[in-house]
Amino acid sequence: MPASKVPAAESTLRILRFMASRRGPVSATAIATALGLPRSSVYHLLAVMQENGFVLHLPQERVYGLGIAAFELSSAYSRQEPLARLGRPLLAGLVDRVGESAHLAVLHGRDVLYLVEERAKNRPSLVTDVGVRLPAHLTASGRAILAALPASQLRALFPDKSAFIVRQPDPAITGYAQLKSHLEQVRQRGYATEEGDVTAGFGSLAVAALDHVGWPAASVAVTFLSHRVGAEQREALLAELRSVAAEVSHRIYGT
Repeated sequence: MPASKVPAAESTLRILRFMASRRGPVSATAIATALGLPRSSVYHLLAVMQENGFVLHLPQERVYGLGIAAFELSSAYSRQEPLARLGRPLLAGLVDRVGESAHLAVLHGRDVLYLVEERAKNRPSLVTDVGVRLPAHLTASGRAILAALPASQLRALFPDKSAFIVRQPDPAITGYAQLKSHLEQVRQRGYATEEGDVTAGFGSLAVAALDHVGWPAASVAVTFLSHRVGAEQREALLAELRSVAAEVSHRIYGT
């Protein structure tokens, strides 16, 4: 059936595409103006999308952001292999160069979902196998992605104390204030770290792969035994991670 015969469906997709192109939540008026749609229609469609989890309304700011269901659609795309197929050879090359295990992950709700894991020879097994989900705030992969999200989206993902799961004693992040402070450091450095919050004795470094509007599409990370990798080696790992993350972005979006 031609798109012109289902204008509501076409308008809904246009709204979602427009919202996905923005760095943060937008007002209904801005959506209507940008897309040339009646404001009453935009409000009606946003209400339906909000009921189904694709849109999140922030009443105090009078704006709308993408909801959890939109993230799940993105993750479903990733689970269907294109991103994994693009990333797998890049991670294999990374592991060959650095001699440590590496993985590619995406955000799935408040978790990270691991799409690719390349195990380095003679290195211990990890919990970050393909298909595994872990709380994003505990992992370097998750922190790299969360640091690139708008503040309103971050707050929506972590509304209260119950959102912060703990795996190890004395975790680095147990509440929103700690998370916000930690992610500010990640933004300033340009990479994320994790030391023992997932598995005792292991550390990780991660860099986000951004899309054409700066939204985090995925993250690339390496994991290692903390005592075996010093500061100089970590700097070398970061250089490799930045290169691979940039190449992932380029292969997905051609930018």
